[in-house]
Amino acid sequence: MKAIDVGDPAPEVLLETHLGEQVSLTDFRGKHPVVVFFYPRDGTAVCTKEACHFRDAYEDFTKAGAVVIGISGDTTSSHRTFAKEHRLPFVLMSDQMGKARRAFGVPRTMGILPGRVTYVIDKEGIVRHIFSSQFSVERHVEEALDVVRHLAQ
Repeated sequence: MKAIDVGDPAPEVLLETHLGEQVSLTDFRGKHPVVVFFYPRDGTAVCTKEACHFRDAYEDFTKAGAVVIGISGDTTSSHRTFAKEHRLPFVLMSDQMGKARRAFGVPRTMGILPGRVTYVIDKEGIVRHIFSSQFSVERHVEEALDVVRHLAQ
């Protein structure tokens, strides 16, 4: 599994959202930058903190023209519960088979935990920023928002 790098085209992945829709990253090409954050699991303390930070900054992302998408291996049912419980305004995609993680090359932490990596993809579908940290969840949001704002200029 080769990880994608800044400057690479984002992989074309089609996944089901917590709303039951099939969405592909290519749906946003030519329209919006996309922030994709991979996280290990719904409902865990660190993942909830990260999702809530994205929720709290969601208006800033939309003002900059960006779409925010969270991806984990949880079921769409789990995502629906997680989104409702924490009032998450963005789409959560179910990657139960791990095809999106493999396509992006998201590494495992210590070979066990699914990695926590955020990608900023420009309107043309090119990866412009990657941030990986299992515990610095605030930085995932801060760095992504800085890049999105820069792309909007």
